[in-house]
Amino acid sequence: MEDIKIPVHVAIIMDGNGRWAKEHSLPRNEGHRKGTKVLEQIIKHANGLGIKYLTVYAFSTENWRRPKSEIDGLLKLFKRYLDEHIKKAHKENIRFRALGDIWSDRIPDELREKILLLENMTKDKKGLCFNMAFNYGGRDEMIRACKKMINDIMLKNIPYDNINEELFENYLDTAGQSDPDLMIRTSGEIRTSNFLPWQLTYSEFYFTTCLWPEFTPQEFDKAIADYNIRKRRFGKSE
Repeated sequence: MEDIKIPVHVAIIMDGNGRWAKEHSLPRNEGHRKGTKVLEQIIKHANGLGIKYLTVYAFSTENWRRPKSEIDGLLKLFKRYLDEHIKKAHKENIRFRALGDIWSDRIPDELREKILLLENMTKDKKGLCFNMAFNYGGRDEMIRACKKMINDIMLKNIPYDNINEELFENYLDTAGQSDPDLMIRTSGEIRTSNFLPWQLTYSEFYFTTCLWPEFTPQEFDKAIADYNIRKRRFGKSE
């Protein structure tokens, strides 16, 4: 990866766990388990490359429509991830941050407590910031942001005339972070699926047919290599 420009912030839609499981005649939750192992590899690799923020779409607000058995399996995987990293937090240099509505009644209290604990334990880490979008929907995020901003206006914490893009970003789940430079989606689907609609406005998109459980650090490097040949003008002419 010499002479390669490393993006500051990479976002990933980890798609294809269910299809991978089906291709291997396994239950869908086995695909999610394999996908979790792949995620651990990618987090480690991204941290090693010097990427500052890595945001992954783990569970959307729409995913609650899936079968209960699959949802229960995903919640157990998330709990296991939190337990493992709470134990290892003292020796890892990775900051954990949850994006999404973690205060929803749908989130078990025990899970919420673990999320908050891991966030607090890692808040001063200087390595990669790993954002896990859980119970996340882009439209929901913007509605929640609007409600918080309106509340501050009513309390006269901010003047109405001060509202602009920069101020609004302070109410988003990613407040204080740069927007993704690169968004990767696996499994061949070519859409963003309500993922970071505000933040992805000027991101470069990379779509691959590789299913997430088969996504390797080498595949990640391919995405970054492709990112390096893009010309980012942000509305300006060449």
